[in-house]
Amino acid sequence: MFYMSETKYTDNVMFSSISEVTLIKLPHHFEENGDLVVMEGLTNIPFSIARVFVVRAPTGATRGQHAHKICAQLLTCPVGSVEVFCDDGHETVTYVLDHPNIGLLIPAGIWAQQTYKVFGSILTVLCDQPYDENDYIRDYEEFKNYRKARGLIDSKKRKT
Repeated sequence: MFYMSETKYTDNVMFSSISEVTLIKLPHHFEENGDLVVMEGLTNIPFSIARVFVVRAPTGATRGQHAHKICAQLLTCPVGSVEVFCDDGHETVTYVLDHPNIGLLIPAGIWAQQTYKVFGSILTVLCDQPYDENDYIRDYEEFKNYRKARGLIDSKKRKT
């Protein structure tokens, strides 16, 4: 999969819907002595990679629990199993990441939380923006109000 533009995920800041959360299959190469998963910005990742971080947590731990105003992220689970809950304030969807070559693209404006399902699970996160605390919405009510103020939530039509 090749991506021509790095602006797709930053042009419509906070206008993302749950339908834009996408699974991406990454190249996975196997040899006798191991395997390799390839992630390249603007080649099989739809943005230039500005930041990468790795998260480890105990079994059953829930992390994330925030949305970003402008940052898009690609989550991969190279080891273990992590359940990822995504919410746009109108609809929700849950994914299980348990293969090293599957990434979950979460555009800006989506509330996400991750639950670590098995011992030793690791989540690798690629971001299109450097860290900026002002980009985070860490309170769910604030997230809903933020989207509602922009006409992105109709509280009467919520689906789950």
